[in-house]
Amino acid sequence: MMSKRCKYALKAMVRLARNYNQGFLPTSIIAQDENIPKKFLEQILLELKRAKLVNSKQGKVGGYYLLKSPDEVSLADIYRIFDGPIALTPCVSLNFYEACDDCVDEAVCYLRKELMIVREKTRTSMMEATLTKFINNI
Repeated sequence: MMSKRCKYALKAMVRLARNYNQGFLPTSIIAQDENIPKKFLEQILLELKRAKLVNSKQGKVGGYYLLKSPDEVSLADIYRIFDGPIALTPCVSLNFYEACDDCVDEAVCYLRKELMIVREKTRTSMMEATLTKFINNI
């Protein structure tokens, strides 16, 4: 299940995507438009900034903006920042692989084979869910 932190990050990113190439968007506007507590949003935007998905400008006319096109940012990108691996178990993760301590041989593990299929279908769907696709549903 997606955490509230990840959901708020997604909502903030969709709001920034709607404003893409139109200047800076203050935190207060994002918080109000997306019904996100402002203090919580500020922490989320800092994490997105560290991940180089957004940037900000200080000052009266400042705010946040996307660093990439809405077509280039996917749900998978945001999910990995806030909720970690897409895979259900560490042994099938692409970016956070760890061997399972209860597995004798990964090559013949019946769970791993099926969970790799689930991971790939989930990952593909999440990669296809770009900010642009979310905007088109508004």
